[in-house]
Amino acid sequence: MTPYILLHIHRLKIPYMPNNIPDAAKKVPLMFQAQTKGRCQIQYIDDQARKEKRSQQAERWAEQWIDKAYPNPPIFGDQVQTRSYSISWRFVTNSGQDDGVIRPVIGARGWPFYPGSSMKGIFRRACTIEQAERYCGKDIKAGDFQPGIFRFHGGYPTSDTWQEKLVDIVHPQQDWQVKDDKKSAGAFVQISLYKPELIFGISSTITLKASEWETIWNIWEKALSTGIGCRVCAGYGQPEHHTGELIYRVQIQGQGQVSKQLDGTGEFRPNIFRAALRGHALRIFGGLTDADTADRLVETLFGGVRSHEEKFGLLSMAFGETDLELEEFGQRSYITPTYKVKGYLSWLLTQNLGDTEREGLQKLVKALTRFAMLLGGFGKSWRRADHRLFLPEYYDQEDPKPLIGCHWQWLGTKSLIQDVRVRKLEQVSQFIQEVRQAASNWMQLQGITPAPDNYAPWREAWHPETVQVWGRLADEAEDCEAIPRAKISEGSIYRSSVTGEVGQIGKLWHRMYPVVRLLQDPKKPNQPMPKKTNQYLELLRFFPDDSDQSEQFLEFLESHPKKILQKLWGN
Repeated sequence: MTPYILLHIHRLKIPYMPNNIPDAAKKVPLMFQAQTKGRCQIQYIDDQARKEKRSQQAERWAEQWIDKAYPNPPIFGDQVQTRSYSISWRFVTNSGQDDGVIRPVIGARGWPFYPGSSMKGIFRRACTIEQAERYCGKDIKAGDFQPGIFRFHGGYPTSDTWQEKLVDIVHPQQDWQVKDDKKSAGAFVQISLYKPELIFGISSTITLKASEWETIWNIWEKALSTGIGCRVCAGYGQPEHHTGELIYRVQIQGQGQVSKQLDGTGEFRPNIFRAALRGHALRIFGGLTDADTADRLVETLFGGVRSHEEKFGLLSMAFGETDLELEEFGQRSYITPTYKVKGYLSWLLTQNLGDTEREGLQKLVKALTRFAMLLGGFGKSWRRADHRLFLPEYYDQEDPKPLIGCHWQWLGTKSLIQDVRVRKLEQVSQFIQEVRQAASNWMQLQGITPAPDNYAPWREAWHPETVQVWGRLADEAEDCEAIPRAKISEGSIYRSSVTGEVGQIGKLWHRMYPVVRLLQDPKKPNQPMPKKTNQYLELLRFFPDDSDQSEQFLEFLESHPKKILQKLWGN
C-alpha cells in the first residue's frame, strides 16, 4: 500500500478494516478507484452532469486530493542546493499510474512532484559531453557504469496555490478543422497545475565552489527553457524566462472568446498558437505533397504519436503575457467570457541542428506565423473577424446573439517593420508563394521532394485548385463588406455550408487585416518608421466544392456588377 493511501486512511480516521464500513467501496476516494466504467473515469466529461450542473468526477477527484494534502510544502535537506522558477502557464506531468488519465506524480505529503529522474534527463541533454559525464555519470565498459557527482531531487510547488484550477480541458480538433467533416470525439480532462512556482533541488557528493554552482544552475535554466513535463510543444511547462535556443520571437495583441473551463469560468490558453501553426503547417504541406507525407512532416515539426510510437518535435512554444484582461460579453443566454491580451510569442528549438537546417526551419516558422496573422487568427472563432469591431450593430440589445470572431494584430516597432509582409493587396499573392516556397525548401532539407500535383484530398489543403483568396481595401472598420452582405438575400451565405454553423466547419475565412505603412524616419533617414492607418485589407479565403451553395457564392464573387472583391490567389 502506497504512503499516500496510508496518509488518506490516517487523516480520514478510517480503520483499515473494510468489513467495518457500510458500502466501503463507494467511500474509497476516486484517486484509489479503478479507471474503468462504473467506477472512476475522470478523463471523460459527463454531458448529462453538465446539463444538470452537477460536479464532474474530475472535479470531485481534485477536491478529495487537495482536501487531504498537507498545507505546507516538503522541505529539501540542508545539503541540497535549490532554486525556484515560475511557469508561464500550465504544468503537467504524467504519473502513468492510471490508464488513460494524465495526472501529476504525487510525492511526499500529497504534493505534486516533478521526479528527479525526469530532471536528470533534461539536465543531461543541456550539458556538453564532459559536463554530462561529470555530473550525471558515464559508461566505462559494457555493464559497468560510473555514477556522476549529482543527485537530482526533483521539484515541488513552493506554495499551496497549486491547488487552484487543477482541472484542465483538452480538446483535439486538428482533423475536424483541416481534413474532413468528421467531428472529434470531444473534450477530455487532464489534471495540471496553473502557473505554479516550482522549487528544484540538486545535491553533490563532493564540495563544489560557488562559481561552479552558478554554471550548474545556468545549465538547468537552459534545460528548463525547453519545457518540462508533458505537452511542452503546446506551451505547457514553459518557464517565464527563457535562456534556451530561441528561433523566433514576436510581439502581438488580440481579443476574442476565451475558452471555458468545466465550472464555466474563462481561461486564456496559449496553446491556441501552437494549434493554429500546426493546422496551417498541415494545410500548406497538404497542398505540396500527399496526405501521409504531410502528416509526417508536421509531426517532425510539432511532435505526435503514430502507431503508438511517440515522436519528439523540433519546436516548442511559449507565450509570455504582458497584459491580460478577462471579461464577459453579451446578455442572457449569450453571455460568454472574453479576453484582451498582449504578449510575446516565442518558438524554441528543442534539438541541435546544423546551420542550414536551422535557417530553413526559422524561415518556415516565421512564414507560418505571418500566414496565421494575415489570413486568420488564433483561438475560438478564428475564421471570422470580430463582429464587435466591424459590425457592432450585429449585437442588438433587443435581439441578443452569440459573440463571433477574433482580432489579432502585430505589436511593437520591430514586428510592425519586419513581420508585416503585406501592406497592399498586390502583395498577397507574392506572400502566399513565399510561404509555400519556405515550406518546399524545408521539405527538401528533410529529403522530400515537393509534389504539388499529388496534394492531399483534404477540405483545406492549401493548393491553387482548392482555395481562392479574394480581397479589397477597406477605408475604415465600418467599411467592412463581407459581414453585412452575408446577411442579405443577394449572395446570402448566412448559416449555410459556406459560412458554417454550430457543429459544422464552413468553407470561408474572413479577416480584417490592419494596414501599416512604412515611412522614412526624419530622425533616422536610413531607417523606416511604421505608421498605423485606419485602413484594413478585407480578405476572404474560400474553399469551394461542388455544392449548390458554393457554386452560387462563387458566381456572386465573380459576376457581381460592383466587383466588390478581386481575386488575389487561386485558380
